[in-house]
This record gives sequence, structure tokens and C-alpha cells, in this order.
Amino acid sequence: MRQKFKISFFMVLVFIANSYCGHAQIKKENLKLGFTYGTGSQNKFPFNDSDYTHEVTFYKTQINYRIKNKQNWAFEVNLEPSYNVIEHQLLNKYYVKPSDAENYQELTELYMQKRTLKEYVLNCGFIVRYKIYNGISTYAIGSAGPMVSDKATERIAKGFAFSDVFGFGLSYEINKLQFDFRHSFRHTSNLELKQPNGGHNTVNAEFSVLFKL
Repeated sequence: MRQKFKISFFMVLVFIANSYCGHAQIKKENLKLGFTYGTGSQNKFPFNDSDYTHEVTFYKTQINYRIKNKQNWAFEVNLEPSYNVIEHQLLNKYYVKPSDAENYQELTELYMQKRTLKEYVLNCGFIVRYKIYNGISTYAIGSAGPMVSDKATERIAKGFAFSDVFGFGLSYEINKLQFDFRHSFRHTSNLELKQPNGGHNTVNAEFSVLFKL
């Protein structure tokens, strides 16, 4: 059920972006480009997982386009290519069971070392924004997309997987600049395409600066 929901959600995002781009004229004044820096951890509420550590640093390019603008509400599509650097370590050696792999002992020793992982991600999302007052707004974002990781962990296989994000943010616009603070929840998994597929969860804090074209 979870896998079907993720696939359906991603297809809906693609359909919205494709439908709008195919039937509406792109307006330069609705387009924003920016950069995002963020950090996240699995050891934060509501996850607080003590079986492993998973500390992530995000470096994102953000492409944002406002598709609908009303008096107090705005609706936007958001594209975020990102490069993520992760410090990961298994703490609970019993998480890996002998039945999981023939080289159980070797894998357990490898996973219990602190290692640096790298991810290359492309998240496509949809933003619902509420304008509070004089350039200040708050918003909710949901996004999903493919990613590639350069190393396996005890919870997710190396290579192709998916990244799902849900978050809340606060923005301040002044002239052509927009400053953005976001609190988000992220889950990565590979939809049972490979094993293992326990996935990783992180709670994140992100800061963005965007420029209106």
C-alpha cells in the first residue's frame, strides 16, 4: 500500500507540472531560482531511532514557479536537485540478522563503522502558500523523486531509490529576494525493488535564498 501511494503521489506531481506547462504560458515574473542549505538527523522527534545514526547535510538548487496567485493563497510547483552528504553508522549490531545475507559477519562489521555516504536527488514538489502580511507567508510542501546513493547501509541498498519529503515553511520577500526557513520530514526507500528496504527517516531544518527573475 505504501509503495502504491508513493508511485501515485509522484505521478500526480508529474501530471500537474506537465499539464500546466503544456497549457499555460510561462511567465518570467512567476519564476524564482535559489540555493538551499540544510541539515537533518534521525535522532529527532518523532523518530528518535537509537539503532543507528544518520546525519545529513543538504546542498540544493531550487527552481520555483507560481502557477496560481490569489489574494491570500498561492500555489507553486517546486523542483529541487540536491547533493547530500551523510554520516551513517549502525549502532545495534543485532539489526542485521544472519538470515539477511551470506556474508553476515562482514556486513555487520562494515555497517558498524562510521561511513560517509553521498546522494544525488531530484525532488519534484507542490507548495500551498498562505500570505500573512506584507511579504511574509507560510506554506506546506509535499515532494517526491528519484535518487541515487553511492553506498548501501543496513537499511537501504546502494543505487536507485526514492526520496519523499513533507514540510512546513516561513518566507519573507523583499524586492526580488525571498528568504525561506523550512522544517521538513524526509523518508528514503527503494519501493522493494532491492533489499534491504528498511529506509531512512530524518527531521530537517533548511534555509533558502531565492531570486525572482
